[in-house]
Parts: sequence; C-alpha cells; structure tokens
Amino acid sequence: MHSSPDDKIRPFRLVKYFTFSSLTVIFLGTIILCFLNIHWARTLQFNQSEEYALLLTENLNHQIYTQFQIPVYYIFGKIQLRNKRQFELMDKIVRSTLHSFRIDMVNLYDVNDNIISYSFDPALVGKRDRGGDEYRNAVKGNAVSKLVQEGNFWEKLLGFPKKIKVITFAPLREAKPLTRISGKVLGVVEIVQDLSDDYQSIFRYQVRVILTSTMVMGILLGVLIFVVKRGEGIIEQRTVERMRLREQLNRAERLSALGEMVAGISHEIRNPLGIIRSSAELLKKKMQQNGQSNSIADVVVEESSRLNNIITDFLAYAKPVPPNRSLCRAGDILEKNISFLGPQMEEGGYSVKIQQEEALPEISADPDMLYQVFLNILMNAMQSMPGGGEIHIDMTADREKLCIAFKDKGPGIPEDILNKIWDPFFTTKETGTGLGLGIVKNIIEAHSGNIRMENRPIYGAQIIIELPVTAE
Repeated sequence: MHSSPDDKIRPFRLVKYFTFSSLTVIFLGTIILCFLNIHWARTLQFNQSEEYALLLTENLNHQIYTQFQIPVYYIFGKIQLRNKRQFELMDKIVRSTLHSFRIDMVNLYDVNDNIISYSFDPALVGKRDRGGDEYRNAVKGNAVSKLVQEGNFWEKLLGFPKKIKVITFAPLREAKPLTRISGKVLGVVEIVQDLSDDYQSIFRYQVRVILTSTMVMGILLGVLIFVVKRGEGIIEQRTVERMRLREQLNRAERLSALGEMVAGISHEIRNPLGIIRSSAELLKKKMQQNGQSNSIADVVVEESSRLNNIITDFLAYAKPVPPNRSLCRAGDILEKNISFLGPQMEEGGYSVKIQQEEALPEISADPDMLYQVFLNILMNAMQSMPGGGEIHIDMTADREKLCIAFKDKGPGIPEDILNKIWDPFFTTKETGTGLGLGIVKNIIEAHSGNIRMENRPIYGAQIIIELPVTAE
C-alpha cells in the first residue's frame, strides 16, 4: 500500500505549526515579561525613593533639631514659625540641607492641628487638614509613602503618566547630635519627589526592549518562513520526482511486457506475412507475363508492406536498440533528411531554413537513429501545414550541449493534449500507430539527451532537442 504525498508532508506541517506557535508564544511571553519588568522597575524605584526620602528626613531632622529648635528655644523661648525670623531661619536650614538633592516639595506640619507650618510654596503655609491618613500615621511615629500619578487611563496602564510623584510623610522627633532619632514626635515632614523623568527613562528602555524583541522575532519569523518554504519546496519536489520515477517504473514494466508480447507475436506474424507478400508479388509477375492486370495483387503487396512497417514500429518502441555511437555532425544528417524529402517538399510547397552557429561541435551519436528522429519531426511539421509553409531549424551549442529547435507555422498543439503526445498509441491522425514521437523520445533519451514540445508565442509549435556534446 503506497502512502499519499500528503502523508509525507503532514509530519513537516506539524513541525511547522508547532514552530510558528512556539514563536508566537515566545513573542507574547516577551511582551508580557517587558510589562512585568516595567512594574518591577517601578516598584524598585518606589522603594528606593522611599528609602531616599527617609534618609533625607533623618538628616533634616538632625539639622532642624540642632540648628533650629535649640537656638530658637534659647533665643525666643518657644517655636512660632509665624515669626518672620524663625520662618527665615527654618527656610534657610531646610533649603541648605536639601540643596543638592532632587526634592520637588517639602512641607512641615504641626503635630497637633494638621496645619502646614512651613512649605517651599508660601501659599500653602497655614493650610489645614491636607495630610490625610499619611499625616496621622506619621504622628503615631510611622513613616508612610504613596505614589501619585497624573494622566489618563491608558497612560497609567502602560506606565508613562504625565506626572508621577512619591510623597513621603515621616515624623520629626527630638534628637541629639550623632545619636539615632527616637525621641518624642515634634512634627511631621512631607517630602515630595518628582520621578517623572526616571519613570520615562524606564519606559523608554522597555520600549527599546520591546522593539528589539519584535525585530528579533521578525527576523526569526522571516528565517522560519524561508526555511519552511524551502522545506516544503524540497518535499514537494521530491514527491513529484518520486511520482515521476514511479510512473517511469510502471511505464517501463508495461513496455517490458509489451516488448515480450510484441516480440513473440511479430515472429508469428512476419513469417506468414512474408509468404503472403512473396506470393502476391509472384502472382503479379505471372499475370503481367500473361498480359493480364489485377489490382488485387497490388493491394495485397501494399497492405503487407504497411503491416510490416507497423510491426517494425512496435518492435522499435517496445525493444529499442542501443545506439551505435560515432562522432558525427547534426547539420550533415539534416542535409540528408532535406535531400530525401526534397521532391515531396517541392511538390507540397514546403521550404526549410536552417540557422546555425559557426563551428558547431561534433557529437557522439548514432547517425542512423538521428536521421530517423529528424525525418519523423520534419514529416510531422509538414503534416501540421497541409497547404505548405516554412520550417525553421535553429542550431546552437555551448560547452555541454547541442540544441536543435524545429519550428513550424501550423496551428500549434491544443493545450489539453500537449502532455499526451509522447504517450504510446496516442495519435490525432486517422492513420498511424501513435508510436512515432514515442520512438523519437526513446532515441533521444538513449543518447542522454532531452526533448520537449511547446507552442510558439504567436503561432505554430516547436520541438527542442538537447544532446550532450561529449559522450557520457
């Protein structure tokens, strides 16, 4: 039981689909991983910003306690930031402490009333209840941070809002120089860090990663498509070649059986056929000697000859004789063909024009077989033009092969039978065995050559023969 070509290709298709699916999953996984990386990077940036704010708060706490609280108690007796001199001193300490750090806003809250006592923005001083839950947690001694984003839904979802800030609330405590802050909560500090540029940098980096991944996946996809197409082409070519070889094998088996049958039958037919023809010729001579005329003897002789030619065609096709090679020139053989067909061509209004390159090489071939090939092709060309016409023969050559093209100006070959003309017993003529072109093909292939028939662009058909210059 033979497997169909589709059965041969199916495993490759499964590999192809699996590879495409894997590539798609990898690409989607890469995109998802990039978005996860954005989230991870934002979380890491948030944690680092929170730690950064707490360190600044601790430093600011020391500076306020040592450079503001103690001197103010000593000079003024109590802290009142409504006092211009105290406010200016606090502003000087805060700004000098945070001068070289990336801080967008600093607010100091009263510990009891949730009122802003100091701010980088003077318009916020005196504002009440702006700290919210974060302020209340800081009053209890807990530092709290939150992330604030400004932008539409998609900007926030994809990780590139217009503004993104980390706001940290931390308690201000009593502290002594060079000691850890752990005293009573005296106030609350709010530090605002603008991280928009940092997050935009993270987003741009991830965009580059996604674009790079897309480009790499696109290149891999292109290579995969090329490999798949190449693989499919190779498999299809091998399948076609396998089918062609199988067809040739079946054809060879049929021809072998046909050859054995024809060889046996031909011997049985030829012997009585020869006796019939000889007897008819003898009868014809005797009748002529006696002055009698009878057309029956002529018919018997003619039909016997025709039947003998048919048997000869059968034998030539079914059991071809190996070529007896010798060095010869195709042009010389063609000249003999044209000389032989000269009277018939002149009577039917045919002409032959040969166009050939100078110094065509000799080929190793059987001159008699090539004579039979050229004769058959020329006669077919003449039969395709019942009213006469020109037959063009072009001969070219290179280092490997000699090419001979026979071109007629007939109606051409119908496309539906173009592939059948080489089949044995196929003919469009009322008389004939349909073995002529089959014998021609066998002879050319016996010379390790190629032959093909095709329709010309405008009108007529052409047969192209390619023969190797050197013997194989």
